[in-house]
Amino acid sequence: MKNVTVTMEDSVAEWARLEAARRNTSVSRLVGEMLAEKMRSDDAYERALQDWLHRERTWASDGQPYPSRSEAPR
Repeated sequence: MKNVTVTMEDSVAEWARLEAARRNTSVSRLVGEMLAEKMRSDDAYERALQDWLHRERTWASDGQPYPSRSEAPR
């Protein structure tokens, strides 16, 4: 584990203290858990994006023109 110093507005620090108390944990652990969740979320998004970008596309057309806006189903 690594110790870091974080600078935040007084109102944010107060919220963090209250939230940590509500969860029965420390502000340090709360911030660490929030950052870990953000990291997992960002990683999952990046993996999904890369999967989609590298997926083989099999879109095919039968040669017919696309319907006009007025012909499209609503």
